[in-house]
Amino acid sequence: MKFLILALGNIGPEYADTRHNIGFMVADYLAAKHEARFEIGRHAFVTEIKAKGKTYVLVKPTTYMNLSGKAAAHYLSSLKLEKEQLLVVTDDLALPYGKLRLKGKGSAGGHNGLKSIQETIGSDEYARLRFGVDANFPKGRQVDYVLNPFSADEQIDLPLHIEKAADAVLAFGALGIERAMNIVNVK
Repeated sequence: MKFLILALGNIGPEYADTRHNIGFMVADYLAAKHEARFEIGRHAFVTEIKAKGKTYVLVKPTTYMNLSGKAAAHYLSSLKLEKEQLLVVTDDLALPYGKLRLKGKGSAGGHNGLKSIQETIGSDEYARLRFGVDANFPKGRQVDYVLNPFSADEQIDLPLHIEKAADAVLAFGALGIERAMNIVNVK
């Protein structure tokens, strides 16, 4: 069984360690752990890993966040996968820092990357793993907040949170969305 893991973020060194790039960080962790290397593909950097008999195609869009749907549509089509085999990994301001929330469907919640995916694939019925980045910013400063690095205090636990998110990605494929949600969302 094959799964498409669409890890959201923005390309370029100025975005590398920002909150908005947590999806890229999780994909990079999985690739490194499985000794896989990303290669440039259409609309994205792409690699493939195998774990517990499942194949995970890790995709980091090169379209910037607001056009992430292009990569989602292309790889769903070219890999001949159904929406049920798609998991999007993204940041979430509505969750406390490091909190994970796995859902099988839902609204974009104001997230431009999710909005692009929903508009492009014509559905909100795809799984998403939301990684809490908190909402610790003054009113009207949301963009600055997500496009800045994690604080020094947050960076202490960041590797552990990334590892837990990577485990949640693998659980999605190995156990299915319902069982994985029961594990990920109760922690």
